Amino acid sequence: MKVQPPTALVQSKKIGPGTRIWAFVNILPGAMIGADCNICDHVFIENDVRIGDRVTIKCGVQLWDGITLEDDVFVGPNATFTNDRFPRSRQHLQEYPRTIVRKGASIGANATILPGITIGTGAMVGAGAVVTRDVPPHAIVVGNPARIKGYVSTAEPPTAPVASAAARASDSVVRGVRLHELPHVVDMRGSLSVGEVGKHVPFTPKRYFLVFDVPSAEVRGEHAHKRLHQFLVCVKGSVSVLVDDGEHREEHVLSRPNLGLHIPPMVWGTQYKYSADAVLLVLASDVYDPDDYIRNYDEFREAVIARVRQ
Repeated sequence: MKVQPPTALVQSKKIGPGTRIWAFVNILPGAMIGADCNICDHVFIENDVRIGDRVTIKCGVQLWDGITLEDDVFVGPNATFTNDRFPRSRQHLQEYPRTIVRKGASIGANATILPGITIGTGAMVGAGAVVTRDVPPHAIVVGNPARIKGYVSTAEPPTAPVASAAARASDSVVRGVRLHELPHVVDMRGSLSVGEVGKHVPFTPKRYFLVFDVPSAEVRGEHAHKRLHQFLVCVKGSVSVLVDDGEHREEHVLSRPNLGLHIPPMVWGTQYKYSADAVLLVLASDVYDPDDYIRNYDEFREAVIARVRQ
């Protein structure tokens, strides 16, 4: 640990090698800080705080009891963390809610983080955002209250090919995901779109469900399946679908009923940016099985790595 200048008050002895601590920093005895961190001027760190390796905390940040910053987190200047939703003078909680900022996430300048929130792996919190609920992995959130604007490192949503009588499919950069152009027939009586099992839908469905009346700010999905295949068609309105195989991420916009998206097993799927009139049809290759779901992104990543090693 390198402490400079001597105006810093460092009471903790649990600080990793290579960590730099700058002027007027106050670190209480119980705090734990990893290696190669950069703690800038006028930072206060309370006792029950856990900080991983290679974390950067810019000037004017206070980290209160109950806060954990995992490896490679960036916290911008004057970002504000809280640990009590209903604070009163001289009244203290017996146990503070745990706020966790996962690996590689970044928090912009002057953002406010409410207590008990998890900010997902690689997420980006915009400057001045007020975060009132959990942030999904790799999501970009802005505003007050913070809402998802997009996702980090996703390609621009691809433009689907013009509809034709013959079905076409295009591969995604995400393993196994395919965007299907379905037959579209138009005449004076109206429009018709059709899909055949085995030709357009690459599995035999055993279940379907419809998603509708979703507020535009809400996010659905946020899970992967171990064995289940899904085929998504937005029969009305539009919805953005993020697919992630643990290495690559890509966003697709489903905005017409002759466009389908096949999501195979072991792909993390998230749906957001629902239009007010959106109706999403999902065909599934099997009946509902709660044990088939992976709902934690870190567990999903571990399962992907384990599969690659086999």
